[in-house]
Amino acid sequence: MVLQIQPVQKEPTVTWEPLPPDYILPDDPVENIQQPSLAAALTDALGSAGFILPEMLIGSNFGLVATINKKIIVKAPDWFYVPQVQPVAADVIRRSYTPNLEGAAVAVVMEFLSDTEGGELSVRSSPPYGKLYYYERILKVPTYVTYDPYEPSLEVRCLQNEQYTLQQADANGRFWIPELELFLGIWRGERLCQTTNWLRWWDREGNLLFWSQEQAEQERQRAEQERQRAEQERQRAEQERQRAEQERQRADMLAAKLRELGIDPNTLS
Repeated sequence: MVLQIQPVQKEPTVTWEPLPPDYILPDDPVENIQQPSLAAALTDALGSAGFILPEMLIGSNFGLVATINKKIIVKAPDWFYVPQVQPVAADVIRRSYTPNLEGAAVAVVMEFLSDTEGGELSVRSSPPYGKLYYYERILKVPTYVTYDPYEPSLEVRCLQNEQYTLQQADANGRFWIPELELFLGIWRGERLCQTTNWLRWWDREGNLLFWSQEQAEQERQRAEQERQRAEQERQRAEQERQRAEQERQRADMLAAKLRELGIDPNTLS
């Protein structure tokens, strides 16, 4: 009998190197038309609520870079959030982001599910590396979100003891995202003439963060309500003016009648 010894897999050597200027970034097309819309809606709500600050980096289908065993690896998640990055010159376009070199570690990553090899739940630990492995073991992203808008199904994994652990939704079916101090959940409705299952944010008190179009509509409705209130006040003031005018006319008529009877109305009290 021959004893079979499983080889011990070496931990990868990860370094944070600047991306060479001539490096050709992958330009893979998105897998469905909803991906850009879902990502844009997430960012739009944060911007409308004033959550986005100049030092943050929020992107979609944008390369996150690490050097593993001296080989550059790039993954482009559907949505990600970095709390603080180093600024770039005004005339420089940021082509990618290397954590720990250009700023803080990536705090939140989202992927919208597909069926491709090396996909969102792959733990492949050799090139081209599975996405779950890459975010968990290489970038060590604290919160990893996967979402299937067609089921719809939302899963949130948080890094605990260097491994992802699935989180439980609250009674409303939402997940607390500690890095943003917001809840994330599924909301079905229409945005920009597209009705689908959207990912949306709620604050700690359970208030929905509005998209810019919703906020603009709310402002329009508030302005209309203010206009209507102002018109009602104008009408009330006009009615009071008319009542006062009617009272004055009645008083004048009464005074004239008294004078006809030979009575000076000024002597009456």
